Amino acid sequence: MTGDDRPANPEQVEEFGRLIDRWASNEQSTNDLVSHVEFVPAERRWLVRIRGEDKAVITVWLTLGERTLRYETYFLPAPEENIERCWEYLLRLNARLYGMRFAIGAEDAVYLMGQVPLKAVDDEELDRIVGASYSYTEQYFRAALAIGFASRVAG
Repeated sequence: MTGDDRPANPEQVEEFGRLIDRWASNEQSTNDLVSHVEFVPAERRWLVRIRGEDKAVITVWLTLGERTLRYETYFLPAPEENIERCWEYLLRLNARLYGMRFAIGAEDAVYLMGQVPLKAVDDEELDRIVGASYSYTEQYFRAALAIGFASRVAG
């Protein structure tokens, strides 16, 4: 919809918002793993809550900007022990991830984050973003938990 590096105008941003609304509504009604979708208008932000296995709930936030769609998933609280080993594990995983990275967020918690240019946002890209958030969390959560919370997990 935008063909260059200029920010999207308000009408274009609204059009992307409608695309995300339509996609999210469809996912909530057709995807058994999607348990909840919510929109925060003041922040142009969608919450997509997914049922997981290793991690019971995976929440993906999609934030619509004038140039990009940012996405983030709360992955793990700040590690309590084996902190350097936990960070090393996550940083090494960053080399394997496509379109996302592990990052330190509020209160030193671990997040999966990424962003794409608005012109890349379509149904398939939204599927990839949410699917990758789910997949990476399911693949790596248990090991990261075992490292960063070893005494709690062992007990």
